[in-house]
This record gives sequence, C-alpha cells and structure tokens, in this order.
Amino acid sequence: MNKIVIANYREMEPQVISQGGNSFVVKSLMEEAETGKCTANFVEVEPGRFAYGYHYHEVNEEVFYIIRGHAVVRTPEGEKNLKEGDIIAFPASPEGAHVIRNGSATEKLVYLDVGTRIMPDVVHFPDMKSGMVCSSSGVHHFQES
Repeated sequence: MNKIVIANYREMEPQVISQGGNSFVVKSLMEEAETGKCTANFVEVEPGRFAYGYHYHEVNEEVFYIIRGHAVVRTPEGEKNLKEGDIIAFPASPEGAHVIRNGSATEKLVYLDVGTRIMPDVVHFPDMKSGMVCSSSGVHHFQES
C-alpha cells in the first residue's frame, strides 16, 4: 500500500461475480492499484451458493474470518464447518486447496478474505483441470494435462 486506507463495509461498492450459474458478491477494501503486499475483501454468499470454486495458489496465502453465517469449507482433508468468529488459514500449496460455500438455507454468509498479494501467482482449479497466472500484465488462463 502506498497510503493508509479507511473504508466502511456498508458503503463499499458491491461487485457481483458470476461463474457457471453461481454468483457471489465481493466488496474490495482496496482497489488493485492501491494494494501492495496484501489484499482484503468482504465476500457475501447467498444460501446454496459458493465463492470462487475449488482452488489453490502457488504463491499467495489466504485467511478467512467468518463474520456472519455458517460456512462449509472443502479442503483436501474434507469439509470443515465454520461459524461466526471462526478463522481459517490456507497455505500456498495443494494442501491449501479450498472452496467456501454457504451452509445455511436462509442466512447470507459474510466473511473477510485477507491474503498476500505477490505477483506473479499461479492459481490451480483441480476440479476443472485448469488454472490461471496472475501477473502485473493481467490474468492468463491455461488448461492442465
């Protein structure tokens, strides 16, 4: 970061992300141009939905803090049930693969997603046998064999 950033969750502009019939909302604490070595986003997931898909990073680590709702996190070790106040950290490796979904039938899941932001990073989506390279020049998708 090149400056102190103060933001209010309730005033942040929501960005709807849609992926293959699934959608969720991201509210970014910082614009990409303002981020340095870390990033922080509030993520809102409606009942029956998930965020981002099952993936892992080669470089960047992530930490989720559950603010509201019931989260079910798929990991290589199986599913983890999380409640308000729980925190989970993911290493940058296949052992840190994860996807978070809303485990409630009625309540919105809200969590804070904090992580490192080191470029370039390679993100793998094992279920889809695909990935992407994130760099300062953009996002580049690839298929794995």
